[in-house]
Amino acid sequence: MRKVYVSGLVALLLLTLGGCGWFGEKPDKTRDWSAERLYREAKSALAAHDYTTAVNYYETLESRFPFGPLAQQSQIEVAYAYYKDSQSASAIAAADRFIKLYPNHPNVDYAYYLKGLVGFNQGKGFLDRYMPIDESERDPGSARQAFLDFSDLVNRFPDSQYSEDARQRMLYLRNNLSMHEVHVANYYMRRKAYLAAANRAKYVVENYPRTPAVPDALVIMVKAYRELGLNDLANDSLRVLALNFPEQATIAELGTVVQ
Repeated sequence: MRKVYVSGLVALLLLTLGGCGWFGEKPDKTRDWSAERLYREAKSALAAHDYTTAVNYYETLESRFPFGPLAQQSQIEVAYAYYKDSQSASAIAAADRFIKLYPNHPNVDYAYYLKGLVGFNQGKGFLDRYMPIDESERDPGSARQAFLDFSDLVNRFPDSQYSEDARQRMLYLRNNLSMHEVHVANYYMRRKAYLAAANRAKYVVENYPRTPAVPDALVIMVKAYRELGLNDLANDSLRVLALNFPEQATIAELGTVVQ
C-alpha cells in the first residue's frame, strides 16, 4: 500500500512539474538571439507599429548586450517606441537617460527633440481628428514643458537638423500659451474679477509680445481698468492699442476715452 502511495505521489509531482511547461510561461524565443537579431527584430516591430514588442526587444538587447553601438542606439530608439505607444513618462525617462549616459553622442540632439515632441503631442488623442478643440484651451503644463525642451535643443544644438522644426513648434506653442492667458483673463472678466483679469492680460503683453493674443489682451486691460476706476491705465492701454492695432480700438468696442 505504501509503494502505491509513494508511486502515486511521484507521478503527481512529475505531472505537476510537467504542467509548468503546459500551462506556465512560454519559453523565451529570443534566448539565443544575437544583438544584431534583437535589433533587427525590434526595428521590424517598430516599422509594423507593434510598439510593445519593439520596446521588449530593445530592452532585452540592452540588458543582454549593454556595451556597444547597438545598445546605445537601442536606448534612443526605445524612447521613440514609448513615444509612439503614448507612454509619455517612459519616453521622457528613456530620453533623459540617454542624454545623461551619452551627452556627446552624435544623436543626442534627437533625444532633446523627442522630449519636446512628447510634450507637444501630450493629451492629443484619436478623437481629436474628429472633434478638434482649440489648442489654447488645453492644460498648458505640457505645452510649457515642450517649449522649454525645444528651447534647450535650439540653444545647445542650433545647427541640428531638428532645430528648425523645433523653432516652428516653439512659435506655435508660444501663440497658444499667450492665447491661453487671454482665455483665463476673459474668465476673470465674466466673474467680475477685474484686477485678476487686468494682471493676466498685462502678463500677455509683457511676456508674449508679437503674438496674435496681444490685441485681445489690450482690450481686456482697457475694459478691466475702467471697471476698476483706473482711468489713466485704461487710457494708456487704449493708446497702445490704437497705435498698434487700430482695427481693435473702435468706439463700438471700447467706448470713449475716460477723462
